[in-house]
Amino acid sequence: MTSGVPDAGTASNGDIQAVSRTAQILTLFGPDTPEITVAEAAERLGLNRTTLHRYFVSLEAAGLLERTEERNSVFTPGQVLLQLGAFAIGRRKVIRLALPHMRDLTRATGLTVVLSLWGPSGPVVSHVEDDESHGTIVTVRVGSQLSLNAAQALVFLAFLPDQLTADRLLGTLPADQRMHVRERIAGIRERGMTEPVLNARGISVIAAPVFGKTAICATLAFVGTAHLLPVDGSARESALLAEAAARVTAEMGGATTASEGQHD
Repeated sequence: MTSGVPDAGTASNGDIQAVSRTAQILTLFGPDTPEITVAEAAERLGLNRTTLHRYFVSLEAAGLLERTEERNSVFTPGQVLLQLGAFAIGRRKVIRLALPHMRDLTRATGLTVVLSLWGPSGPVVSHVEDDESHGTIVTVRVGSQLSLNAAQALVFLAFLPDQLTADRLLGTLPADQRMHVRERIAGIRERGMTEPVLNARGISVIAAPVFGKTAICATLAFVGTAHLLPVDGSARESALLAEAAARVTAEMGGATTASEGQHD
């Protein structure tokens, strides 16, 4: 008499392979790959296109992936995945501890304050405090994955305990950018935070690290227009940001200086 229960060993092997394939697919998405086709995924993973198509359809049915409105053959992370990500991020201790300090910073400066956590391939914006008293707000969407050129990414790369990972990510940049980025990272290690940087859109950013008990766990950043956060003349804002990051670090039980955080 059979019990109707699948063989434990066979089921386990099948489950492990399915989970592994699912993880491979989901980790394809990142700052440089917000959407992908089955054909592109098959090429990058070196897997059979028909097999991958079945996975994509199953993940779509589960709400982990969804098709874009513009092209039916293009997939992007689904609502369930976004909800789970937001839920997981929202539970992070550092966000809870940073919130009052972020609100104080916004009230004191009128600038947007952004907290980012490290994701699979770079910083992910996890909480934003805006000064809504202004008619115009410079903000960042929660859940946005920042590029490796972003100030927050450079702070993480400067203080990540696994510098092999940092080097691997830097290796994905074009050679002409890589040297400039490495120079900026060296400056961040020396100062403990970034200098105000003006991007191509005229938005200025300053970022500082927050350390947990063993390593960097987040970044705090000011984001504003060049008028509100000038590249030359932001000493007060830099000091306020550094002080807030140090207070959150202390509450996290981490090191109080960047150099200590590096060697924890």
